[in-house]
Amino acid sequence: MALLSLVGEAPMHAYRMQQLIKERHKDDVVNVAQRNSVYQTIDRLLRDGLIAVLETSREENRPERTVYELTGAGRETLLQWMRVMLSTPAREFPEFPAALAFLPVLPPAEARAALEERLTAVEARVSALEAELGGAAKFLPRVFLVETDYQVAVLRAEAEYVRGLIEDLRTEQVTWDYRL
Repeated sequence: MALLSLVGEAPMHAYRMQQLIKERHKDDVVNVAQRNSVYQTIDRLLRDGLIAVLETSREENRPERTVYELTGAGRETLLQWMRVMLSTPAREFPEFPAALAFLPVLPPAEARAALEERLTAVEARVSALEAELGGAAKFLPRVFLVETDYQVAVLRAEAEYVRGLIEDLRTEQVTWDYRL
């Protein structure tokens, strides 16, 4: 979706796509840590007819660059994906709820200590994102910041939940016999 969106803005090469994702901080919501993942995705989009090669060029001693453009099928697919992703809650499997499901693997005091560490990290992330939002809001329209806004809201809710669970563990409202 991210790559289709970018080539929908303007034809571009893979390296530029990766640069824009990082410059726009979309790497907070799209995993492009490995450049190879971008190229694998491009190969799949080409194979599926969602993008096409516009041109291939070479500048001086630089490697050859292939510029891609969005096809009609790619535009329709992107629009359909967006409609579905915005309208339909997905069944996702993040790690934290899985860890909560098996909380009794650790002794209660150790679980509480781990949750306290998590709370500190979540609160630090909220602060960092709020600072990023404050700075970016000075020159970007809000529509370009909504995913960060969402992340802050989710992290605040997580912090509130974790804070309550820590208190329940401290007061033994939640406890278990450790047997492992």
